[in-house]
Amino acid sequence: MPTKTVTSIVPAPPNESNWRLGLGATVLDGGRTYFRVWAPKVKEISVVLRNDDSTNRVVSLTEEGDGYFAATVAGVTDGDNYYYLLDNVMERPDPASRFQPTGVHGPSQVIDPDAFSWNDRGWRGIPLDSYIIYELHVGVFTTAGTFDAAISRLDYLCELGITAVELMPVAQFPGERNWGYDGTFIYAPQNSYGGPAGLKRLVDACHSRGLAVIMDVVYNHLGPEGNYLHGFGPYFTDRYHTPWGEAVNFDGPDSDPVRHYFISNALYWITEFHVDALRLDAIHGIYDFSALHILQELAAAVHQQSAALGRQVYVIAESDLNDVRVINPTGSGGYGLDAQWNDDFHHALRSLLTGDLAGYYSDFGQILQMVKAFQEGFVLSGGYSSFRRRKHGSSSADIPSGKLVVFSQNHDQVGNRMRGERPSEHLSLQQLMLAAATVILSPYIPLIFMGEEYAEAAPFPYFVSHGDADLIDAVRQGRLDEFTDFVEQGVPPDPQSEATFLSAKLDQEQRHNGEHQTLFNFYRELISLRKQCAPLAKVSRDDMQVVVCGEERVLAITRSEGGVQLLCLFNYSDQKRVVRPPLASGTLRLLLDSSSSVASGHCVTVFATRPKSFPTLAPYGVLVYRKEK
Repeated sequence: MPTKTVTSIVPAPPNESNWRLGLGATVLDGGRTYFRVWAPKVKEISVVLRNDDSTNRVVSLTEEGDGYFAATVAGVTDGDNYYYLLDNVMERPDPASRFQPTGVHGPSQVIDPDAFSWNDRGWRGIPLDSYIIYELHVGVFTTAGTFDAAISRLDYLCELGITAVELMPVAQFPGERNWGYDGTFIYAPQNSYGGPAGLKRLVDACHSRGLAVIMDVVYNHLGPEGNYLHGFGPYFTDRYHTPWGEAVNFDGPDSDPVRHYFISNALYWITEFHVDALRLDAIHGIYDFSALHILQELAAAVHQQSAALGRQVYVIAESDLNDVRVINPTGSGGYGLDAQWNDDFHHALRSLLTGDLAGYYSDFGQILQMVKAFQEGFVLSGGYSSFRRRKHGSSSADIPSGKLVVFSQNHDQVGNRMRGERPSEHLSLQQLMLAAATVILSPYIPLIFMGEEYAEAAPFPYFVSHGDADLIDAVRQGRLDEFTDFVEQGVPPDPQSEATFLSAKLDQEQRHNGEHQTLFNFYRELISLRKQCAPLAKVSRDDMQVVVCGEERVLAITRSEGGVQLLCLFNYSDQKRVVRPPLASGTLRLLLDSSSSVASGHCVTVFATRPKSFPTLAPYGVLVYRKEK
């Protein structure tokens, strides 16, 4: 046990007009650092400072009340390592650590947020309606798997037409390989990715290219390894249970500081790291029955800070509840979040393309469900769900379409399959094009999962790098148990194996060859069309009509804006279809044909009563026309 030394305590820094994190280690002038921690479970707490000569310096913190302890310590500055010593027994990293240089079990490091020189002072963000989101995993997006390496791919994303980069969780997790949802230090960017400085360089580089940055954050649980919060206070509760770990204590005794801890984290990312939006993971695993729901309080705090910063900042939820209260304004009883993922759009699309009706796909598979997804958003909107064996959801028909994010792929829908195989493994090029057009030409915010734009051959399997042998065995067994009904397909890849992780590494050079190139060019064409055509650029269902053509699996959709009318035809069948669109007549100019790598621009004349010619859709084909005046 290190020997205590006496160090004078300097008063805490005064309140400042700019937001500052009131937890963890805050660097002051004059070589001083202010430490503050919530630890109601302990009687006394000290900060243990690691000196370069491996000696320790121990400084007692003073109790402030309500379980908080604090002290200002001289001779401590940016880059110094420290632990907290709880009741002279346990050394633990800081719950609000800004950096864990040696991982979840090592010391925390003092980080001065003002030491980084930003180049984005004029950045004000972009409207949410302009978001074309690209979801990526930092570890597999490049060979090196770091924040700095990801910078080298940003011009590629700009070439594709992306406007917002969504990072899967980067909060410190055990080891070097993880999806990120097992993080245990929610303030500390992953050390193997490049830590806080690397993340700031990435955000800065994104902003210099006009790219917004979305941070995926996990507030419903913490991972099992390196979770030291139990020793400090009642961060968790046994009143509720999640599939991933203990539920966070958002509404029980002593929950106010817990709420403050997570809301401060949201403000931390948008303030110290200039992040433009937060994607809240699986909010259906966040339980709060208090009068002011934690999501409402968090969204309000983010929006207030957004106004103070003079930047456009958003809060986006992942939820399987189909509950419009999440995105309804607070004035009408909602939580006031800006948007949420819409899984129903994905399920309706995938079931049409694959015929898969297992599990939650059992509620889908009909063309009319795709129609409802276009027209309203949620397909399950209060009716009976055969998968859940009960009524599910609420109607999103009156929700602005800019509040819903849609996709044909994402990390869950790919990675939760046994081998993590991508749709390109069992869908044709024409089907992949149809899926892309359905999402990108929809009236919603589109999301693209890394690699889908050129049919990346690498899978995205589940992977971890835990250090606890019992936990490793439990994770392996859990994966085996999850897929017991699919034994004929073999066994899932070993999640602990480095080979499983390496198998997921992307190779963007594939986009230059064969069908990969054809698909990539088609994605670029779709995104360009969405940006340049006013009816598609308008993220709205106003002036949109959706019709099923006869008994066939063909949708005819018209979109209008500013005197421009578009006709989009989608063929979800494996047969050629001659389409008699009921929504348009006159002369139509072809803008996009998925069966041709380059649109010909030819015109076809359609008369409502005396047909001269009708569009012909290839199997799984897409045609987009502009009505000529």
